[in-house]
Amino acid sequence: MDDDPVTVGVLSLHNSKETKAILNAVEALGHTPEWLRSENTVVRFENEQATLTPDVDVVVNRLLLSNTDQPSEELGLAQTLDGLRPVLNSPDATSRAAHKTAAAAALISEGLPVPKTVFALSTDQLNTARSEFGAEAVYKTAIGTHGGGAWKVGLHDPLTAQVGKRRAFIQELVGRTGETTRDLRVYVVDDRVVGAMYRHAAEDDWRTNVARGGRVEDVTGSVPDDVLDLARRATATVGLDYAGVDLIEGDDGWYILEVNPTAGFKGLYRATGISPAPYIAAQAIEHTGGSVDSDRVTNLASTLDDSVPSCKPVPTPDPVRDTVTIGFTEQVVVRGTSGTKTVVAKSDSGAARTSVDIRLAADIGAGPIHTVSRVRSGSSKRAKTRPVVDLVIGIGGEQHTVAANIEDRSHMSHRLLLGRDVLKNYTLDVGRRVEDPAELPDEE
Repeated sequence: MDDDPVTVGVLSLHNSKETKAILNAVEALGHTPEWLRSENTVVRFENEQATLTPDVDVVVNRLLLSNTDQPSEELGLAQTLDGLRPVLNSPDATSRAAHKTAAAAALISEGLPVPKTVFALSTDQLNTARSEFGAEAVYKTAIGTHGGGAWKVGLHDPLTAQVGKRRAFIQELVGRTGETTRDLRVYVVDDRVVGAMYRHAAEDDWRTNVARGGRVEDVTGSVPDDVLDLARRATATVGLDYAGVDLIEGDDGWYILEVNPTAGFKGLYRATGISPAPYIAAQAIEHTGGSVDSDRVTNLASTLDDSVPSCKPVPTPDPVRDTVTIGFTEQVVVRGTSGTKTVVAKSDSGAARTSVDIRLAADIGAGPIHTVSRVRSGSSKRAKTRPVVDLVIGIGGEQHTVAANIEDRSHMSHRLLLGRDVLKNYTLDVGRRVEDPAELPDEE
């Protein structure tokens, strides 16, 4: 092996613990990290050559395709770099994994078990297929993350083939009779199982995602070998170099739910005391012929070092692109699963979450309801519970998918209240208002 330092670029436009931990692990292993971000990444094509700045030997892909409104743009960025340097995980594999039914197609073609699923392109066909499932089923968007875009639906709940701009499908609700909801997350790096944990659903939710309050339990040493082998095979089948594989046990065996190309570390580290970051860093270094000390990798994995990396680029002021300003009341477009309305919304920086009137929610097909939130208002000492649905809010050409409270706002002047989940993206001018709060005509 070559003893020269390898320069590892981590392609990540966000500030996650995972990105920082991988970069810090590269440096701790004696190699050179580069954080590929908007502030410092440039690709030039000239004189029949392509150059990448910063110059790296290998790229670790941490782009979150499922968290962006424009996944094709992120995918194109990864494909651009993939034409210049080795990329782990490759954009093609990441795209396949991020789209749940595309991943399911790859898995089932290799004889790997997935829950019964129907992916129909029309609403009529999807609702017709609903009768094939039990009293409860799972309704998901094909691209989603942290449990967003996933609902438990009853036999007569209306479904649509698209939620906002994303296609949706219906899936069997798998579980063991008489047991509370749990699934298994297995983290695989280069065909090695780094750790495994059960994720138990929070008390007021059916989804097990740690980001939604799920409880974790270390089972690294107790998962049967054949189940771990399913996780390894799923990672390889989808084409990923590293992945968080989600599996669930039914009465008749195990099924693969998802193969996550950018799975988080926080829950796994909390459960197992193991960080996958040094293993991913070592995988990238060795991929281009660099060497690492395996004992050093193991030692580093006992800490999740998410401190700010020394290589984080310094942002430069952008005088052209200022934060968009919105008013105390503002015209917005709100989309559900079956309709779109243009309304005047009220801004409330004191509210953490956006709220929508129950009648407006019904008009646009917001839902299904996927959880409840607890809200304390006024001098009341007891919190009220409100159902929560996903909405797509459009303001000035930008779109935001938010989990909004449903409430009766018939006695209020505005049927939509914008909370900090939307307002954080804008500058608020309370003196600017749209005078007429009445509902505006529907969008064409």
